[in-house]
Amino acid sequence: MPTGVAIRDVREQLFAAAERVLLRAGPNALTSRAVTTEAGCAKGVLHRHFADFDAFLAELVLDRIRGVEARGAALREAAGTGTVVDHVTAALTDLFGPVALGVLGLITSRDALRARLRRTTPTGVPLLTEAGAALAGYLAAERELGRVAPDTDTDTLAFTLVGSGHLLFAGQRDVPQDAARKVVRSVVAGVVREP
Repeated sequence: MPTGVAIRDVREQLFAAAERVLLRAGPNALTSRAVTTEAGCAKGVLHRHFADFDAFLAELVLDRIRGVEARGAALREAAGTGTVVDHVTAALTDLFGPVALGVLGLITSRDALRARLRRTTPTGVPLLTEAGAALAGYLAAERELGRVAPDTDTDTLAFTLVGSGHLLFAGQRDVPQDAARKVVRSVVAGVVREP
């Protein structure tokens, strides 16, 4: 790319390029050169917008966390509509898409990245912890509406669902919706109160 040409939405372009590299080659292939080559820009562009490559990776993860939190807010708004099983199944399917699984692989494979992310997610696995909190908020809203048993520990239930979902989706490209729904139905069977 010629110098002096403005690039619109640089952060988003770099994040999208990083996701493509993750999907194609995995977390070990994610380097600043791989990202900038994929984005079609000079390596200096990345360093003009981020202090270093670890800062870029941390921002990539934090951007994905903000997406999970936004989807969690929308999920809470949907409480009382549809079915709990369908909402949770859709949330887990969305959470464990190929990009998210790549980002989780990135988090678990890079110690320096995890150390940076401890500033915002002091415990648990970043992205999974926030997903669990978002799901717990939704389940608590359903509990308030009487669609989840009143004595349900929604935090524990949410983290059980996230852990089960992670095991179900990890290492697979396409998990049939029926398989995800079966796991969700089994986990929530004792607490969901709806027809």
